[in-house]
Amino acid sequence: MKKLVLSLAMVLALVVSITSCREKKEAEKTGDAIEAAAEEATDAATEVATEVKDAAEGAVEDVKDAAEGVVEDVKDAAEGVVEDAKETAAGELEKAADKLKKD
Repeated sequence: MKKLVLSLAMVLALVVSITSCREKKEAEKTGDAIEAAAEEATDAATEVATEVKDAAEGAVEDVKDAAEGVVEDVKDAAEGVVEDAKETAAGELEKAADKLKKD
């Protein structure tokens, strides 16, 4: 964005420095050229801003999707650990109960 603004300033400075005190027609042509250059620069700046905005929105959506995926993976892993812990505890309780029955 800074490059665009600086480029626009350079173009305007160049156009202004080339302008001379000739006939009014030449001044009008130069003024028209300046207006056209300014309009083109404005359009380009708007286009760049739109592209940057779209890219940022896309990146935000990608991050949200990735975060949701990570949350789901963590939930699944936690549920798996809990199930494994329950099974292990149940197995140990059964072993302890069997041992008590034998004694």
